Amino acid sequence: MPSPNDIKNGSVIRYSGNLWVVVSFQRVSPGKGGSFVRTRMKDLSSGKVVENSFKASETIEFEDVSYLKMQYLFETGDVYTFMNSSNYEQVEIQATSLEDTAKYLKEGLEVTIVMHGENPISLTLPGKIEYEVVTAPPAVKGDTASGNVTKEVELENGLLVQAPIFIKQGDRISINTETGAYSERVNK
Repeated sequence: MPSPNDIKNGSVIRYSGNLWVVVSFQRVSPGKGGSFVRTRMKDLSSGKVVENSFKASETIEFEDVSYLKMQYLFETGDVYTFMNSSNYEQVEIQATSLEDTAKYLKEGLEVTIVMHGENPISLTLPGKIEYEVVTAPPAVKGDTASGNVTKEVELENGLLVQAPIFIKQGDRISINTETGAYSERVNK
């Protein structure tokens, strides 16, 4: 019997007659009373995001989904196109379904797309993505006197991030897609 303890990020459940994808979850075991799972879920039909708590004793109806490795191709307006590398089939996803993940996309990036039947419902990015720095202001002598100093740099896909002052134009850096923060400089 499926229970809320089986919930993971990206799980698709049927709740109140609609399909919902779990965006985030937290298992809570209070000192008194039964444990529960606090979730943040997104309605796949309307895009509405709600928070809900499920008691550990409840049963949940999980939906069968498949996970496909796909490559990001391009964006046209508010539609993003991905291609299955094994059979060259293309899938289009609306920008509203991608939320904050769209800002990390770059041509050729391999992602995992969650499919319910023939419909794409969500996208999972790699944990870290490598980008080239296209603009970075020069470091000014004396900047390091105040300690851990960062500057804003622009990446090849237009994303702006805070990076250490030693990063310069042309460097390749890795970004953590969960936090959106600079992770490390990548050797060329």
